[in-house]
Amino acid sequence: MKKGYSPEWVNQRLQTISVRKELTDEWTERGVPKGSEFAILTGEIPQAWSGMTTRQYKNHKGLTKENLRDTMSTLELVLNMLAEATTTELSKAEEPEAFDESKEIARRGGSVAGNARKEIEAQTGKPVVTSKNARDFRMLLGDVIEAAAAEVDGEAVDSGGLHAASSGKLG
Repeated sequence: MKKGYSPEWVNQRLQTISVRKELTDEWTERGVPKGSEFAILTGEIPQAWSGMTTRQYKNHKGLTKENLRDTMSTLELVLNMLAEATTTELSKAEEPEAFDESKEIARRGGSVAGNARKEIEAQTGKPVVTSKNARDFRMLLGDVIEAAAAEVDGEAVDSGGLHAASSGKLG
């Protein structure tokens, strides 16, 4: 892909766009004015699931003007999508009439994904929110594929991706 994204990541990103559109359609139906109100609600969601404001999240990834979603890992995208889909469903179920009600629903929707993030982190022992961006993961994926191919061929691979001695011992 042109910017170094895998086809799988691009497909995932397209799905997030669809979920996002459904959410913004719901907000429009509830009378939320587009513009700053959409931006406020949008900001509530990742803050609730990631524990960071959008600015903090962008700083964590070393971004200036780039689109945050375009730099998220697959898992970050999935959690953001879960948060937005949950927010949409809560809004449809509760039919908020005031902006503050929509804001609280956005927080709660994000919180559902935040709970999932915390559980993933507890199970893996690793943070979900990473400073790496999707293109970094593509380079890492290439290293993993190369290592897996070498192991299938009967060669051991050290953690740096270099082939170890054919004795099968890792270096």
